[in-house]
Amino acid sequence: MRTTPRRTHGARRALTGALLAGLTLLTSAGAAVADGPSASASPADEGAGPTEAGTTFRTATALEQGQTGTAQASAGDYLYWVFPADAGQRPTVEATVKLPSSARSSTSTWQIDVYDGLRRRQACMYGHQTRKAAADAASVELSCVLRTVRSWSEPWASDPLPGSYYIRLTVVDLPAADLGLPVGVEVKAVSKEQGGAHDVDGALSEPLVPGVSVASAGDASAAPRVPSAGEPEDGWASGWWTDRWLWTVGGGVLAALAAVFGYSLTRGRGRPAHVPPGV
Repeated sequence: MRTTPRRTHGARRALTGALLAGLTLLTSAGAAVADGPSASASPADEGAGPTEAGTTFRTATALEQGQTGTAQASAGDYLYWVFPADAGQRPTVEATVKLPSSARSSTSTWQIDVYDGLRRRQACMYGHQTRKAAADAASVELSCVLRTVRSWSEPWASDPLPGSYYIRLTVVDLPAADLGLPVGVEVKAVSKEQGGAHDVDGALSEPLVPGVSVASAGDASAAPRVPSAGEPEDGWASGWWTDRWLWTVGGGVLAALAAVFGYSLTRGRGRPAHVPPGV
């Protein structure tokens, strides 16, 4: 039985409508994923942050994203904090140094540095990483916006990778007469989700956190490793799923629509009604 052109067009419209409906659902799902809460929005936002700072990498004070860490120190001290950052996040570190009200002999220069889990210094994309404070300044504000954390990188590259990130705050230029003056410090680290545009193929076997290589090389029957400083309590979000899958499926749907449309243009309407069979 020969299919009439009307039935063919009806089936074509039904197929096109179903594909468009599927593409709409995929787009909505992608928007929901993109608009979901970022990793920086955590219960730590509501809790009190730490009230001290470490003096070396090994004694760095753990700081969750969204928390504000405070510390009382002396001018000239090296202060350290550590926080976790996962793939797809672009961390921003902010610090405020409250200077003593007593007269100081000259200007001072303060600097904030960020190191990854391998203790490689990470460059700031922008921000005020180093700033001078006048002799009568009440405070000085510093900031550093890092590059987006990648899930994998070449061994020779210095790209940010998932794991612990160390904040180091110190004064780099200070007259000897002002050394030891009391200062107050506030530090905060937050991240912005960048989405699948920065996803790469591949992932680390383990995030770069202190002690992970020792735990991986140990006995497999040993007790599970306890999360260390600079590691989220609920685990790392890095995995196989990214919103690139939505774009991949959406591209397949569009390709199917293009194929159906192209076929409808080239197949013609069949045998004309006035032409008898067998001719």
